[in-house]
Amino acid sequence: MAEGFALWANPSSPHAEGRKARAALEDARERIRRALGWEGELIFTSGASEALWIALNRAKVKRRIVSAVEHDAVFRAAPDTEVVPLADGEVDPDTLPDCTGALVALQQANSETGTVLLPYVRTTLADIVKDLGGTLLVDCSQGAGKLDLPQADMLVISAHKFGGPIGIGALLVRDFALLEPVGGHERGYRQGTENLPAAMGMAAALEAGGYESWGVSVEQQFAFKKALAQHAQIIAPGYQCPHIIALAHPRMSAQALLIRLDAMGFAVSAGSACSSGTLKKSRVLDAFGVPDDVAARTIRVSLGWSTTPEELERFAEAWASLC
Repeated sequence: MAEGFALWANPSSPHAEGRKARAALEDARERIRRALGWEGELIFTSGASEALWIALNRAKVKRRIVSAVEHDAVFRAAPDTEVVPLADGEVDPDTLPDCTGALVALQQANSETGTVLLPYVRTTLADIVKDLGGTLLVDCSQGAGKLDLPQADMLVISAHKFGGPIGIGALLVRDFALLEPVGGHERGYRQGTENLPAAMGMAAALEAGGYESWGVSVEQQFAFKKALAQHAQIIAPGYQCPHIIALAHPRMSAQALLIRLDAMGFAVSAGSACSSGTLKKSRVLDAFGVPDDVAARTIRVSLGWSTTPEELERFAEAWASLC
């Protein structure tokens, strides 16, 4: 990022400094595509929310179909949608309606429970949506840089979820023909000057590696979850990724837990981070069928690239002391 700030100029300007910036931006774009194994197009955005908005509002479709547990950003971007319920933590392909002329938006991993919503999405679901006449959009905010990207027409990623800078993400598009252009930057598909330093930081974060580069291994993450389960109910519908844990206390409310754990030096949340300031029951937990009294005692624990084994041990001890 420091290198990006040092050579920054508007990448769309035709002068020499602008051309230098453009070359660096295109290099970052190619590095990100290569790190993700993505062969289609890439549109830089300010984050996952904007990428979802572009996909949901600029896709050349007549309808939008989403799962009941999508991020709030999906419902804000496209409030008039057809909602598909879940069965055992997954979308049952047999419950999908006719998708002719529709954009089907499904997440890769849920931000509140760690549920990998579509463990077979890499092949099966993409084919099913295609056969039903639809276009598949997958929100990979929680999975990119950790899990293999699914096969889809469009994917959404967010840099800070894999150790990159805040304020940048991307919409990966199989073919620009899927979208209506709006003019401006990014080949005319996004307005606003590109954030070159953040794009370079995003590329560097992906190149630093996925789970294998983390301070705690996947095995240690699953062992941590197992240790917590001795003193709590783990809300774990469907197939699980290891770095997001929904944890229900036997008695204490989620808000009381946030206060107590914050005082003990731990940053956790109730619900998704974007809506954790509210006292309403999580829409996602409700859609997963979690009873109201359990949801009111549930917090979200997220692990990151910089989490250490010592921190996991300290948290497990702190949690046990509250039970």
